Parts: sequence; C-alpha cells; structure tokens
Amino acid sequence: MLKGVGRNPDELMVKLCYQVDKQQIGYLRFTLESYDGLGFIRTLDASQGLIEIAWPVSREADMLALLTALAGELELHKAPKPADYSAL
Repeated sequence: MLKGVGRNPDELMVKLCYQVDKQQIGYLRFTLESYDGLGFIRTLDASQGLIEIAWPVSREADMLALLTALAGELELHKAPKPADYSAL
C-alpha cells in the first residue's frame, strides 16, 4: 500500500497564508519552485499580496528554514485565511 493513501490530504500538507509585497509574488514563486518538490504557492489575492504556501509535512523543517531566510528579504508575514478561502 502506498504511504499516505486513504488519508486526509490536510494531514499530509501544511498550508499557511502569507502577506508579501505584490511585486514580489513572482520572485517568491520562482524561488520556491526552484527547490523541486519542497512546496507550492498559490495567489489568493494578487492586489493585496495574499498567498498560500503549502508543503508536505515531511519537508516542514526545510520549508520553515527557507521561509525564515526569505522573510527579511521579502517582508513576508503570516496572514489569516480570508473569509472567502476555499481549500484545494
């Protein structure tokens, strides 16, 4: 049996919302995607710079280290999920 099959996807992925300067969304996406398989980013509201970053639970330490390194450079801040949030 495949590991994780039949489990709730929310148990396998961490998903957090962040606020970033809207001009930096592309740079952040490019940077994150260059770490193959580390995580995913989706834009929730481009005009406000609201994004969601998701990563496998197994890669949490790596992702948090990267986000910490990028936080000062991009002024990346955790944000609450918007009222109209819909999970993928």
